[in-house]
Amino acid sequence: MIKAVYIMYRKPGMEVEEFQDYWRSTHGDLVRKIPDLRRYTQCHTLLAGYGRPTPPPADGIEELCFESPEALEVLETSEGGRSALADFDRFTDTSRVCRILTEEIIIKEGTTHENMAKNIEFVTRKPGMPLEEFRKYWKDVHGPIAAKIEVIEHYVQSRALMSEYEKEPPPAYDGVAETWFESTQAMRHSATTPEYAAHHADMLNFLPGELPIIITKEIKMI
Repeated sequence: MIKAVYIMYRKPGMEVEEFQDYWRSTHGDLVRKIPDLRRYTQCHTLLAGYGRPTPPPADGIEELCFESPEALEVLETSEGGRSALADFDRFTDTSRVCRILTEEIIIKEGTTHENMAKNIEFVTRKPGMPLEEFRKYWKDVHGPIAAKIEVIEHYVQSRALMSEYEKEPPPAYDGVAETWFESTQAMRHSATTPEYAAHHADMLNFLPGELPIIITKEIKMI
């Protein structure tokens, strides 16, 4: 399964609620018409995040899943795909929206539901770290460490496809880390545990430091 991750930024001057409503309804209806789309989710940054001194680093992500990289061609060749892509101009800042083609790796299997809090981290490897070394460390070393945090219900690493690095420019991020919690309270509690401390300490072994993070509500569209 190939997942196209769109990092979303609303159109300048557009209110958050207006952006989220348009995204879920009008844009969502257009995306559903894309042929061969296997899964479609929207992850909206929680409104509470906008009340902080520093605004969220993104307004959410959109995830479109297809069976293969070849199936992605429908985004450019089908009427449904072209209409959905053209619609970005109506509600997003297209100068900032970026797409990363990824593969999903499930680190911790669990059941999710729409009322959960979903934490999304935009992952970039440590400067100078070889790509293959980073990918192996993230999956085989850091993944199991983070999975020990008990209140994480589900954990997925979405790694940029190797073919993304053959493009110019290369992907904005090396991947996206997604963790699901029963609530934001459970998420906050996780930061007080020894398992979280071990996870946080390990980050400096393969990451440049703190990562951009958004806390979202996941909406399953398909």
